Amino acid sequence: MALILYNTLSRKKEIFKPIRDRDVTLYTCGPTVYHYAHIGNLRTYVFEDILKRTLLYLGYRVIHVMNITDVGHLTSDQDEGEDKMEKGARREGKTVWEIADFYLKTFQKDLRDLNILDPDQWVKATEEISTQIKLIQTLEKKGLTYVTSDGVYFNTSRYPNYAELAKLDIKGLHEGARVGVNREKKNITDFALWKFSPKDTRRAMEWDSPWGRGFPGWHLECSAIAMKYLGETLDIHCGGIDHIPVHHTNERAQSECATGKPFARFWMHGGYLSIGENEEKMAKSGENFITLNTLMKKNIDPLSYRYHLLTAHYRSQLQFSWESLLASRIAFQKLRDFYYELPDANEKPDQKYKQEFIEKISDDLNTPRALALIWDITKDADLEPKQKKALIKDFDQILGLDLENYKPTTISIPREIINLAQQRKQARRDKDWKKADQLRDEIEKQGYMIEDMEEDFKLLKK
Repeated sequence: MALILYNTLSRKKEIFKPIRDRDVTLYTCGPTVYHYAHIGNLRTYVFEDILKRTLLYLGYRVIHVMNITDVGHLTSDQDEGEDKMEKGARREGKTVWEIADFYLKTFQKDLRDLNILDPDQWVKATEEISTQIKLIQTLEKKGLTYVTSDGVYFNTSRYPNYAELAKLDIKGLHEGARVGVNREKKNITDFALWKFSPKDTRRAMEWDSPWGRGFPGWHLECSAIAMKYLGETLDIHCGGIDHIPVHHTNERAQSECATGKPFARFWMHGGYLSIGENEEKMAKSGENFITLNTLMKKNIDPLSYRYHLLTAHYRSQLQFSWESLLASRIAFQKLRDFYYELPDANEKPDQKYKQEFIEKISDDLNTPRALALIWDITKDADLEPKQKKALIKDFDQILGLDLENYKPTTISIPREIINLAQQRKQARRDKDWKKADQLRDEIEKQGYMIEDMEEDFKLLKK
């Protein structure tokens, strides 16, 4: 069965075929390690993990590279503003190198907690400065760069397809709307390949180059790293939807001008996690900055959050709320308990259900429909318990919910909470729905949630 993936470049679903037989080159944009990743950032990495697991499940060999932005690029997408690493160092009274090391390890722990597979290669931007300089030199030899007082810039007018990925209206852009004001730039979309260090000021991260002491522009590292480790044309390049208009557009421009070849055959992007009444994008600079550790402090384990993300398609905007997350946690716990109670199964999964699952996940990674199929399996009276376990275990290779390693923990529920739950059970039997709702609210005020079952109830700590 063909794997169908949505290609941002063409704005349509396409049949995926790698360049080389069953080998897939996959590049995913990594974090800037100056602060914690928030759960909106992590949504992108879960989507990319589903993609990778699907490719592996379908028999492909995946060569996966992720960059780590540990170099001190600046706070705006256009290489203007404050150095992010120095900002983080000042905030915590550490060196930029200590900040980078700490937040890289924290990010890697987040991935482990979410059961996300490691890339085959982690590549730090600071370890590939010479690779980035060589790429600038290649572009320079082709007459695609120019030097200003603050750096070396890429001339976007020399790349006719610059607007194609983001569908930009370049004529409609104005200075300051998308790019920082810089009177020396030839075109408002031109971007820095190399930034000079300020005169009479020593930065924490700077290097010598043929053009002067400074540091690489943000967009440069991904092109240099991807092409060094995966080749001049990638099968798939991934990131968040916010990367499309600037970062990935600039990557594509400099890479294709350097090689004369397509940089990536498939561009794939995950949607925003929004929060609040105005559906704002979650951001590190705002008050809606929620980390995985924030969830864990509220007794929401990371795999419950992973399950929650799978209930929405990766390209859709997902509106975050504590209520919806807690509902997902209850559903996931129910699935965990169901799976745990099934007898061990060593038999082959039912082929009809397996084929249906592959159809759903092969349709641009449709995890909501794949999850719905699992719930259908749990209710199928014609399937033996061993068959149900075999199917769910097989599908979890893609979903990554780690059901096989789940072990229930005993939580001591206070007697008064149990009494309230029993009173609610009786109120439901008596069809006294008002009283049942009041008792549920009281249970939740005390820090517990109640899950109604057919003839009983289950209590969970919030």
